[in-house]
Amino acid sequence: MDGVTQQNAVLVEQASSIGESVAEQAQMMRQLLSFFTVKDNV
Repeated sequence: MDGVTQQNAVLVEQASSIGESVAEQAQMMRQLLSFFTVKDNV
């Protein structure tokens, strides 16, 4: 692999890993916030 292709592969792998981490954090946040309830003001 030439250098640019190898760098691109590393960046894609990092972006994928970051995406998975953000998804996991969002799930944990949903679980934590499910403790709270919101009343309708209708």
